[in-house]
Amino acid sequence: MMAWAATDPSAAAEHAHQPFYLTGEFWVAVGFILFVLLVGRTAYRVVTAALDERAQRIKDQVEEATRLAEEAQQLLATYERKQRDAAAEAETVVEMARREADRLADQAAKDLERSVQRREALALERIAQAESSAVAEVRAKATEIALEATRRLLVERVSGARAGALIDAAIKELPKRLN
Repeated sequence: MMAWAATDPSAAAEHAHQPFYLTGEFWVAVGFILFVLLVGRTAYRVVTAALDERAQRIKDQVEEATRLAEEAQQLLATYERKQRDAAAEAETVVEMARREADRLADQAAKDLERSVQRREALALERIAQAESSAVAEVRAKATEIALEATRRLLVERVSGARAGALIDAAIKELPKRLN
């Protein structure tokens, strides 16, 4: 502007007596400043709104991530607790199974011992019965042999009168022996 005013003497003279606010350059500068302020204000509002919206989205995402992390921690704690409970329950079941197996083994051993004792007692009883039966058979046979030998002897050696006396004596002793 000054360069133009310096080359044209009539323009410089014209501008020298006018106040600055009446010049065209002043009003162009004022218009430019107003334009920049209005556009800047609008751009500021748009940029501010966009940044606020983005900040809100980021804040919402952070809150959602925090909420999800807390839920994940709660789920993790729940599953860890369930895992510990299941492990403790499994140990309890295994211990109960061991005790039951030990109890059943002890019971089976006792049952086997009782069975062996019963069979042994039955075997001893059968042996005693067989022995008793054998002794009875031997006695019966011995008695039978003795009676047969006595009968032969009596038939061979005892005469009629003497035989009658022996029979009478045996009949008299019979009531004493029966009681």
